[in-house]
Amino acid sequence: MPPASSGAPATTPAVALTPSSPAPSAADSRMAPGGPGYRRMSFALFLAGVATFALLYSTQALLPLVSDDFGVSASTASWTVSAATGALALLVLPLSALSERFGRRAVMTASLTVAVAVGLLVPFAPSVEVLIALRAVQGAALAGLPASAMAFLAEEVRPKALVAAIGMFVAGNSIGGMSGRIVTGWVAQAWGWRAALGVVGVVAVLCAVAFRALLPAPRHFTPASLSPRALGRTVRTHLSNPLLCRLYAIGALFMTVFGAVYTVIGYRLTEAPFSLPQGVIGSVFLVYLVGTVSSAAAGKLVARLGRRGALYLAVSTTAGGLLLSLSPSLGLVLLGLVLITAGFFAGHAVASSSVSRTAATGRAQASALYQSAYYLGSSAGGTLGAVAFHAGGWSWTVGLGLLAVLGVVSVTLWGSRAARASGRAVPASA
Repeated sequence: MPPASSGAPATTPAVALTPSSPAPSAADSRMAPGGPGYRRMSFALFLAGVATFALLYSTQALLPLVSDDFGVSASTASWTVSAATGALALLVLPLSALSERFGRRAVMTASLTVAVAVGLLVPFAPSVEVLIALRAVQGAALAGLPASAMAFLAEEVRPKALVAAIGMFVAGNSIGGMSGRIVTGWVAQAWGWRAALGVVGVVAVLCAVAFRALLPAPRHFTPASLSPRALGRTVRTHLSNPLLCRLYAIGALFMTVFGAVYTVIGYRLTEAPFSLPQGVIGSVFLVYLVGTVSSAAAGKLVARLGRRGALYLAVSTTAGGLLLSLSPSLGLVLLGLVLITAGFFAGHAVASSSVSRTAATGRAQASALYQSAYYLGSSAGGTLGAVAFHAGGWSWTVGLGLLAVLGVVSVTLWGSRAARASGRAVPASA
C-alpha cells in the first residue's frame, strides 16, 4: 500500500539535519501492539493529547460568556482561541527542530510544563487583551508537542502499527477537547468562566505529570546538530514534495471546517430557537467521543478502503454533517455535529499518519509543517467562522465549511490526476 492517497513519490531526499530512522528488519526492536512498553507509551501520549486540546481550546465553549463579561463581539472573543492556535502554528517548526537536538521527550515535557503553568494564570486575566496575550503564550508553549509526538511515534513504533498509534494520540486530542468543553460548560454555569478555566488548568497539570512518568525513554533517537541552514534545506525539501504539500493542504482545510463550526456553535445554541444554558451547551461536546472512535479506527479504514478512499469517506461524512446542521431541529443539529466530528478526526488521522510515513528523513520537520498548516487552518477557521456568523448567521458559517470541504476533494483529485499524468498507477487501495 502506498504511503498516502494521491500517488506522488513516497519519500523525500535525505538531508543533513535529521538522522535516518532505523530500517525495519526481521528483528525490528521498535514497539508494536502487545509488545513491551507499547500500552504505556500509547497511554502517555494519549494523556499528552488530552492536555494539549483541553488547554488549546479551553475558551472555545466559553466564548459567549467571555463576550458578555468583557463587552466584546464574537469575532473579538474568538481571538482567545485563534491567538493560541496561530501562535502554535508559527512556532511548531522551530520547536520541532529543538527536538532533533534535545530529544522528543525532553521537548514535549518542557512544552507541557510551560503550557500548564500559563494555564493556571489565564483565569486571572483582567481584560480581553491580556487574556488573548496569555492564550498566545500558551499556544506557543504547546507548539513543541504535536510534531515531536508524531516524530517520536515514527521512530519508536513499527510502520504497520503507526496509523493506529497516531490514531490514539489524535483520540487523546478528541477526549481533551470534549472533556475540557463539558467541564468548562457546567463549571462556568455555576461559578463563571474564570473558575472553569482554572479547573482545566488543574486537570492539565495532572495529565502532564502522568505523561512524564509513563512515557518510556526513546530507543531509536539519535541527536542531530542545530543548524539553521540544514533546517532550511529540510524544509525546502519537504515543501518541494508535491505529496507532502497536498497532505498539508488537506490538514489545513479539514481544520478550517472544524475550527469554524466549534468556535461558533456556542453562539448559535444560545440563540433562538434553541436558547440553551451554558452547561447544556458544554455537554453538546460529548459528540467528541465519536471523534475518539473514528480517529482510533483510521487504521482499519485505510486497510479496507485505502488512504484515498478513507479521505473521501471522511469528506462525505463532514459535508453531510454540515448540511444537517442547518436544520432548526436540535436533534438534527446534534447529528450534524456527530458527522462533522467523525469525518474531521478520521481525515486528520489519515493525513497526519501519511505525513509520518512519507518523510523518510526530517520527520519532525515534516510533521511540524503539517501541524503548522493544521493549526493555521484552525486559527483561520475560528476567526472567519465568527466573522461569517456575524455577517450572515449560521448558514454563512456552514457555507465556509463546505468551501473548505470542496477544497479537500479538489486537492485529492488533483493528486490522483497528477499521478496518472506522470504515468504512475493509482490503485484502488492507494
